[in-house]
Amino acid sequence: MSRPTFHQPAEWDRHSACWLAWPGHGHLWRENLAPAQVEWAALCRAIAEDGGEALDVLVQDAAAEAVARAALAPVIGQVRFHWVPVGDIWLRDTAPIFVKDGAGALSAACFRFNGWGQKYVLPEDDQVAGRVTALSGVPRRGHAFILEGGSVEVDGQGTVLTTRQCLLNPNRNPGLDQMGIEAALRDGIGAEKVLWLDEGLLNDHTDGHIDTLARFVAPGVVVCMKAADRRDPNAATLDRLAADLAAFTDARGRRLQVVRIPSPGVVRDKEGELMPASYVNFYIGNRSVMVPTYGTAYDDEAVAALTPLFPNHRVVGRSARAILSGGGAFHCITQQQPEVP
Repeated sequence: MSRPTFHQPAEWDRHSACWLAWPGHGHLWRENLAPAQVEWAALCRAIAEDGGEALDVLVQDAAAEAVARAALAPVIGQVRFHWVPVGDIWLRDTAPIFVKDGAGALSAACFRFNGWGQKYVLPEDDQVAGRVTALSGVPRRGHAFILEGGSVEVDGQGTVLTTRQCLLNPNRNPGLDQMGIEAALRDGIGAEKVLWLDEGLLNDHTDGHIDTLARFVAPGVVVCMKAADRRDPNAATLDRLAADLAAFTDARGRRLQVVRIPSPGVVRDKEGELMPASYVNFYIGNRSVMVPTYGTAYDDEAVAALTPLFPNHRVVGRSARAILSGGGAFHCITQQQPEVP
């Protein structure tokens, strides 16, 4: 079988920019709005500082831009603001997935978005992909398939990791079976081999997005978590994930090398509900890897465990506890635009 025409590059390939949206909706974030803005700004500064990468930031209006501009003052030379209405900040899922063709030319794959299976339908979110594509200036590739960027993880060489809980969920593409979804992934992001895991973390609003479970850090190498505290209610799930990953071979025939780092353990919100905290929801920038931390005993250990996996990057931990109150962390709120030589 010939290789797909387009492919999604690995996240560790160089980026020309990172797309984000300013958290400005008080009715959604409530008491967590100001803390989330502080964490968001710290993430942006870590991505951009020391010549890291440009930031394309979506803001609602002039007033929001003024506040975001002040928060990003130390790296403002790296920031471009765009007045674009968004439902919320989860651009990993609402923005396009940038893909390259065989000659390295860039385009934006725009998939349908239905509010994570109609659970969180917010005004404007289903328009974000098209608007970001127009701002990016690259050609648009439209797809009828419902797909969120956080539900797929790629190695840039044809391998795609995902979960049955999300992509086979009838709330996404009820007319497609597993073969149909694999064909759609081949056409959309260049999947040559799809590796299916089962279920994700408890209380994950996204129905088991892969970017909270397992991430490629190099071709043939994947990182996932292990419960350091056996009282962690995700312990059995994490063990099954690691065993399944170790049995997989990728699109090039390599058996996956599985590296396990600690999980954050039990992280609860103010109402005592378990939150889907994950250290593998990191963002790989040009110079730095930004790891979300949650104020648990395992934060430093997780950052230290990830450091040798990225010898050409600075690996830094930054608080994401407030951002997690909205349902995700750093990978969920970023979308990289690959560099074109």
